Amino acid sequence: MNPERRDRLRDAAIEVLASAGGRGLTHRAVDAAAEVPAGTAKNYFPTREALLGAAAERCLELYQRTRAAAAERAPTDREGLAVVLRALLGDVAGAGRSRLLAYLELQAEAARRPWLAAVLDPIAAADFAGFEAAQRAAGLPVTPQRAATVTLAMHAAIPHLLAGGPDTLAAAGLDDLDRFVRGVLEATYPEKESLG
Repeated sequence: MNPERRDRLRDAAIEVLASAGGRGLTHRAVDAAAEVPAGTAKNYFPTREALLGAAAERCLELYQRTRAAAAERAPTDREGLAVVLRALLGDVAGAGRSRLLAYLELQAEAARRPWLAAVLDPIAAADFAGFEAAQRAAGLPVTPQRAATVTLAMHAAIPHLLAGGPDTLAAAGLDDLDRFVRGVLEATYPEKESLG
């Protein structure tokens, strides 16, 4: 089978998940999004389970590319870390939007399909390790708990940024991403640690 067409179909599956949700992920919808003849997606991915798996694997590949690019600009201090975290959150509404929407849809599907959870698990696991490494590189006094706190705050921000509800964004402090990131870092790593 043609690897370029396979990737085109997997990318189309991500776009369908992002625009129509899990229920909208059908072979016909993927064919239309990929602009290929009817039946093409079914030839490559015969079942809906195979289509879900293909989308999850593509999300993992795209995540790994994004992560590799982020690793090239590893922070060397607290300010650098704030810039990197701000850029990652800014990507949620930009180039990463479809991938992240698809990923959240796949996570919901994975709650009922353990095999799909196993495909997606490396994404979140790598995030925890990657964010911890970034905090260490920035010279912060990292503990596993502190590193996880920052990672979970970043993860928790994503659905709110995707939904874009102005009241929710304001309530969470996500209406100003610079302030949000600096607040998370300050809450986790106070610049003037209490002595007693």
